Amino acid sequence: MNEELASRRAQVYLPTQFYLWPYFLESKPLMQTQILKPNEADEYYFEEGCFILELSNSPADPGVSIARARVKPGVTTKMHRLKGVVERYVILEGIATVEVADLEPQQVSAGNVVIIPPLCSQRITNTGTEDLIFLAICTPRFTEEVYQNMD
Repeated sequence: MNEELASRRAQVYLPTQFYLWPYFLESKPLMQTQILKPNEADEYYFEEGCFILELSNSPADPGVSIARARVKPGVTTKMHRLKGVVERYVILEGIATVEVADLEPQQVSAGNVVIIPPLCSQRITNTGTEDLIFLAICTPRFTEEVYQNMD
């Protein structure tokens, strides 16, 4: 069998993934492997009424952002919504009352997850005596342009 015929047979019988394989080996990934180590000194006060420490929020990883939010005792964040972004609160420490869209206000505590679809009104009140700490996980990632104050 000549070389040209063998080449054609290989092209006919090999699954598509084999043709693409070298492309994947040579292409650069959209994001880089990394370990992020946030600095507590980077925590800032956000106009919503809480302190934010960005754990991961970069254009290099546009699909998600993760922030640690901290709300002082007795504080209620401003009523707001996010345009085009799903937000999840993962409560790590403290007790709070959360208000989301048309749901009745509900008490949340460590281990609870609040799922907030795009354009749903939301706010949280720290009803405890210690700081309320939770992760705010947004998909796609949070940017200031998506934040809409409703107060």
